[in-house]
Amino acid sequence: MRFITKAAMSLALIPALAACGGGDDQEATAAKPTNCTNKIVNEAAPRVLVWAWYPNMAKVVDNFNNQHTDVQVCWTNAGQGQPEYEKFQTAISAKKGAPDVIMLEADQLVGFEIQDALVDLVPYGANDVKKNFSEGAWKDVSQGDKVFAAPVDGGPMALIYRTDIFDKYKIKPPKTWAEYAEAAAKVKAAGGPVFGDFGSNVPAVTTALMIQKGAQPFVYDLSDKQNITVKLDDQATKDVLNFWGEMSKKGLVGKEDQFTTDYIAGMVGGKYATYVSAAWAPGYLTGAGVGNGKEKGKFAVAPLPQWDTASPVSVNWGGSAFAVTSQAADKANAAKVALGLYADEASLTDGWKTQTIFPLNQSVLTSDEFVNAKVEFFNGQTANKDIYIPAENAYKGATYSPFTVYYYAQLQAQIVKINEGKTTGDQAATDLHNQIVQYAKTQGFTVK
Repeated sequence: MRFITKAAMSLALIPALAACGGGDDQEATAAKPTNCTNKIVNEAAPRVLVWAWYPNMAKVVDNFNNQHTDVQVCWTNAGQGQPEYEKFQTAISAKKGAPDVIMLEADQLVGFEIQDALVDLVPYGANDVKKNFSEGAWKDVSQGDKVFAAPVDGGPMALIYRTDIFDKYKIKPPKTWAEYAEAAAKVKAAGGPVFGDFGSNVPAVTTALMIQKGAQPFVYDLSDKQNITVKLDDQATKDVLNFWGEMSKKGLVGKEDQFTTDYIAGMVGGKYATYVSAAWAPGYLTGAGVGNGKEKGKFAVAPLPQWDTASPVSVNWGGSAFAVTSQAADKANAAKVALGLYADEASLTDGWKTQTIFPLNQSVLTSDEFVNAKVEFFNGQTANKDIYIPAENAYKGATYSPFTVYYYAQLQAQIVKINEGKTTGDQAATDLHNQIVQYAKTQGFTVK
């Protein structure tokens, strides 16, 4: 669903271009995997080993296995996000030990694609399901005419806010970021809470807002592995970092890392008037205990504020997909699983009703039940119809770099410096640009 970059995380950096290369079929084995977390329904059928961490994965796997006699899923949770990626990277380097199918977040795909670690799914019927997804969802898993994963869930972004705070200070959901800043100043002047948070451990959010402003941090095409364009010292990036830096400096937003006990306590206690987040946030917040006490029924959601209302841009945070690895012994069966797992009605329905995922499949996005669902966390607001579905359908996709982990870590470090008053948005953008350019060159890329 989403990968939270932490300051202390280990950097699973991609090898230099000269060393790139995934596992080959000679390393693969046709032996049936036996370390399955789930029950195998049809023992005679071939098995496909899957690594995935969705919370309702056990139910999803059972749904698939009960519906198939020709192939069975053998599932194990190899870790969520970075721990799984590190294990996969180790298997790629060793040319053995990878699963047949792996759950990956969209912003991590290119880093594995460049190592030939993932299989193009087009020869196995990927384009047959293309119609089930929005333009942006499909772009996030594609490179040119190749498709390297089957989308499952996404994170169209919006603005969650406290209705009690907005009512108390007589403010309306801001339509622009300028209005957001004005509302933040009004609330602070009246002795109210901070308006939001500029946490350093969510660099994907900052990147999404940079893209919303018009930045294009990276231009990269897998058909031209050697060359990459890095553009992080542009005006759009500087504007976004300056905006949040000024908000932080004036005390209008907090500086806490998100997804922590203190941050959740702040959400519960009304320390933050807004939360810039994605469509999966209600499920996360509910699971973390938000909305169960006095604050129950006091949250609502509005469209994400825009930098320019005349040219609105929808952006995404998070989203996962199933990819077939190059070490899969039977790629056709593996593709059947990647394209069919979490794609049946029962699994998708369970996913969105339990708020485990925000589904990208149009069969759900256009269903009356999903469209008109009254979201309990938002006090019965029809958030899917009014906010999240339009945002997902308007999302055009993003271009990620082959070294997302390293990039996020450097952006995170710059945000820390901004929050500490040790650098400006302008300088942070320039320094970030230079760091990423230098790193790309050391990895063997030609930077344009």
